[in-house]
Amino acid sequence: MELEPYIEEIHRQLTIAAEASGEEARALADRLAAPLDAAIRLALQDALSAAAEEITVELAPGSVEVRLRGRSPEFVVTPPPADPTADDADVDDAGPAARPAADGDDDSIARINLRLPEYLKERIERAAAAEGLSVNSWCVRTSAAALERGEGTRRRERHTPHGAQRYTGWAR
Repeated sequence: MELEPYIEEIHRQLTIAAEASGEEARALADRLAAPLDAAIRLALQDALSAAAEEITVELAPGSVEVRLRGRSPEFVVTPPPADPTADDADVDDAGPAARPAADGDDDSIARINLRLPEYLKERIERAAAAEGLSVNSWCVRTSAAALERGEGTRRRERHTPHGAQRYTGWAR
């Protein structure tokens, strides 16, 4: 996705606003245009990443990722499995053949007993009902989305001995 048209439009709007305030304001806007370019690009990329995250939650177990190729973001879409019963069938009701496994290689279904605080169980039930899903289907979808978001983006941090200093972040 090319961001340049959007960045140029913001610069154009800044110039128009500055011209209304006179020559000194226009000169200031011209000086601010270049430094603002990076900030605008980063803000647009953050918005695209947030949108991809929201879409991934709705699309789970499919996903949408934003990747940078040079300075241009690209969307990578991994569609959910084609099985139409995968999202709506409850494992208890539909049996093992109704839903593919998360990896797609195996049609077996595993059962898990999960103990939740009552308040959390109620919130999950409300969220599932709001999406028109069974609690089981909602939990499978949400778990798959969380795991897909975490794959490849997190690295295991080594624990440093007590008192050791560790610095992370960006430096200029």
